[in-house]
Amino acid sequence: MNQAALLGRFRSEAVATATPAKLLTMLYDRLVLDLDRGIEALNGGDRPAANEQLTHAQEIIHELRSSLNVSAWEGARGLMDLYGYLLTELVGANIARDAARVTACRDLVVPLRDAWHQAASQVGSTGAPAAGAAAAATASGQAAAQAFAPAAPAGYQPLGDLGVA
Repeated sequence: MNQAALLGRFRSEAVATATPAKLLTMLYDRLVLDLDRGIEALNGGDRPAANEQLTHAQEIIHELRSSLNVSAWEGARGLMDLYGYLLTELVGANIARDAARVTACRDLVVPLRDAWHQAASQVGSTGAPAAGAAAAATASGQAAAQAFAPAAPAGYQPLGDLGVA
């Protein structure tokens, strides 16, 4: 098996065995990477690369949006609205070749990514708060941690290759 095939297999297994919390943080990490690459491609005048990165970012947002359980916590509706806004902005930025709009989206996503990473660190491998972590969690961290369990049922696999590993 060649190195590319091994890397592909590793990525597939990493996604397949990830907890819902880990999968969510992997998606956010890849979303930020796609936005960074999209900005760089737009600034460099590489339209095909920018389109590829921004389209992939939109696919990730669709995945995040489709897995969000709006009844799991109070802030979920606002997060759903934010995902809709990000989709609209990224489509518009891609059409207009506007790196500033992509940067504005990135500026919204990075604090969310960081908050989800913090919440994920407070969640055990079962999706329940780790011992002692729930007491130390902030209110938003607790709400985010509670959202992990219903976000992805056991055995859930995202549609398509989102390249999150």
